Amino acid sequence: MATLETPTQPKVRLHQGPFVNEPLVDFSKEENARKMRAAIEKVRGQLGREYDLVIGGKRLRTAEKITSVNPARPSQVVGVHQKAGKEQVEPAMQAALTAFESWRKTSVEERASLLFRVGDLLRERKFEFCAWLVFEVSKNWAEADADIAETIDFCEYYSREALRLAKVELPTQMPGEHDTLRYIPLGVGAVIPPWNFPCAIMAGMTLASIVCGNTVVLKPSSDSPTIAARFMELLEEAGLPDGVVNFCPGSGASFGSAVVAHPKTRYIAFTGSREVGLDINKSAANQASGQIWIKRTILEMGGKDAIIVDADADIDAAVEGVAAAAFGFQGQKCSACSRAIIDERIYDKFLEKLKTRVEKISIGDPAENANMAAVINEGSMKDILNYIEIGKKEGRLITGGGRAPQAGEGYFIQPTVIADIQPKSKLEQEEIFGPVLAVIKSRNFEHALEIANDTEFGLTGAVYSSTPEKLERAVQDFHVGNLYLNRKCTGATVGSHPFGGFNMSGTDSKSGGPDYLYLFSQGKVIGEKVR
Repeated sequence: MATLETPTQPKVRLHQGPFVNEPLVDFSKEENARKMRAAIEKVRGQLGREYDLVIGGKRLRTAEKITSVNPARPSQVVGVHQKAGKEQVEPAMQAALTAFESWRKTSVEERASLLFRVGDLLRERKFEFCAWLVFEVSKNWAEADADIAETIDFCEYYSREALRLAKVELPTQMPGEHDTLRYIPLGVGAVIPPWNFPCAIMAGMTLASIVCGNTVVLKPSSDSPTIAARFMELLEEAGLPDGVVNFCPGSGASFGSAVVAHPKTRYIAFTGSREVGLDINKSAANQASGQIWIKRTILEMGGKDAIIVDADADIDAAVEGVAAAAFGFQGQKCSACSRAIIDERIYDKFLEKLKTRVEKISIGDPAENANMAAVINEGSMKDILNYIEIGKKEGRLITGGGRAPQAGEGYFIQPTVIADIQPKSKLEQEEIFGPVLAVIKSRNFEHALEIANDTEFGLTGAVYSSTPEKLERAVQDFHVGNLYLNRKCTGATVGSHPFGGFNMSGTDSKSGGPDYLYLFSQGKVIGEKVR
């Protein structure tokens, strides 16, 4: 079993001042661009490698495989992975249960120290990890860097939060007693992350789990298992004991569902679609034979996010914010601006400026750092193109409207803006998860809020207005978990913007915030009579 210190491994740090966000890389500086190009070439030479399952520290292979490909060049294999099935569920669960008995008793200082070490290693290899994101999920350089920076932030933030929770004091003491509150781990958790933030969300849910003393069965997305495998290698290098994290790519329908339903699974941390999230919630609510607890679900399930632009807004700033939020990473963010709700007094002017701005977006291979790259897979591309055709019937095409001319074999779609979309229409209500923006005309600010809230989701939203009273009204009545005023609705930052939404957007888990680790812990009170 691995330990936190070995003769070849430097002593890890425990404290290094207050939390500070990892700085983003300025790729306009030639030195940074050169490092990124070198990392891309290094990773290019490692594509196509086969990765094993890791269960209890042992490497395992299966007959069935998962092949991860580059969305910009689908003929290019990024990694070949084992496909965990139902027969791997029990071994993974037993490995996690065995590791839990020792890991739960490991001091919080040791667990936090492990996270600090992971952050240090990731910081040293930032460009290389960015390059893996470029190839596996088609992120451009800045989007990849933001993903890795957020992962480092989770290492730094959750370790400090765990240390803080370990020192919590009760506000009062009973006379003649010594009363304490401890946050103890839950048990074995199923961590099921998405492909769109394949490092940050995958690592964030895993790190929060293990720093609290839990052990994990990790089932990464079949579209992005390679970055998870590389992160697993980093955890092991940092000294993660065997069985604390068990790396099991597999199908959600077989392996994932079986882990969720297992009576020894204590909680499920999931980020993905509403449909899958609701299935997990339903399954977790059933008491399986031998199950002695109520399973927790920590769910983030997407959105249909809106940016409201009032008549008195700075139009140029609003256009920039809408374009960035709608088309960053091809619109494949649960926080992406999918609806722009524009006051009728500035509607035509806004559309004119937006069309000009969107048509400046470059499309191409993310290895060459185009503004927009490919969507994740062929099925997603077909779904998005189908929504575009529906939008052409429901509204007026402003720009885009199909596959990019330079697509080749890649899954490239033009950034698409469709105006005159009516409230309650398909394009206005359903999550598309692609580079498609519906523009809706509002009569006034009151009407805009009404449209924005008329959806089953409630994740992010933004308002552009120069009137303080309207901004305050949005604070009171715009029902989203993350509201932004006079800025875009994407780009939540750890510590500053704890992230999670309302309604069908999930359980408002607020990742990257001061209450997130409570979800992976349970409070135990000890009242001791003092003689």
